[in-house]
Amino acid sequence: MLTAYCMKTKEKNVPMQDAVITKTSRGGYMAQGHDGKGNKMTTMLGEATALEAVKNGVAKKSW
Repeated sequence: MLTAYCMKTKEKNVPMQDAVITKTSRGGYMAQGHDGKGNKMTTMLGEATALEAVKNGVAKKSW
């Protein structure tokens, strides 16, 4: 499960739903999703974490 910081509600480790992982221009990985209440969230990930999330079906990849 991917978690992120919600800027709107100021909560830490909020579970991310409908996560989509993208690759940045510099080679990093970024997950974007929402918290289930309509608040968008984004977090930076390492390569191992990003690929494991895609493999486990937690997130979709967009590249």
